[in-house]
Amino acid sequence: MSEILLDVSHLEVRYGDLIGVSDVSLSVKRGSVVALLGSNGAGKTTTLNAIAGLIPTSGGRVTFDGADMTSRPAFEIVRKGLALSPEGWRLFVQQSVESNLLLGATTVASSSKRRELLDKVYGIFPKLAERRLQQAGTMSGGERQMLAVGRALMSDPVLLLLDEPSLGLAPAIIESMYETLKRLHGLGLTLLLAEQAVDLALEISDEAVVLQVGRNAMSGPSHQLAHDPNVQKIYLGH
Repeated sequence: MSEILLDVSHLEVRYGDLIGVSDVSLSVKRGSVVALLGSNGAGKTTTLNAIAGLIPTSGGRVTFDGADMTSRPAFEIVRKGLALSPEGWRLFVQQSVESNLLLGATTVASSSKRRELLDKVYGIFPKLAERRLQQAGTMSGGERQMLAVGRALMSDPVLLLLDEPSLGLAPAIIESMYETLKRLHGLGLTLLLAEQAVDLALEISDEAVVLQVGRNAMSGPSHQLAHDPNVQKIYLGH
């Protein structure tokens, strides 16, 4: 079994004449946490969406668990054990919390397994259990973010991609969310998280990749990048 769970090599995504990302490379070791950093518009979300098969790639290669998954359909990638938790606003707002969660388990064939996963998610996020019949659109930002993560966990992933898990949340909610991510990692889940909150992401991660205008700008061990003044320069744009 390879130590590298996910390998992204020279990823390119184009929207017609527009370039979403031009040259992104990263690798995620099995059992690790990797942070994908960059200011707004750097290409973090596009990179995650391309890895998850939600948008087609124009170039490069994505290998997951030893298989070439470049531009494979999203449902096939989820079945392999890779799930994306999008920003908390991308939910089925007219449906209940539990309906949203069960939609995350569409690739799980066994009804008993779906119930087991549902109980597991409710154990991780007791607030979702309390609100299971509530319409997702009426929830707070923090609760929606919990639901987005919970829905991704319903596919029983090996690797969880997280897109801006702290975006728009109050400091206390962010702290709680990151404690949950640490707990998930402790349970054996490999994480790749895209963040603008540099300090948070570098604290939880083992390795980090910094993007700037759709391409790699820096990468290395998180504890080293945490003290590198060039990281701040990239975020400030000078």
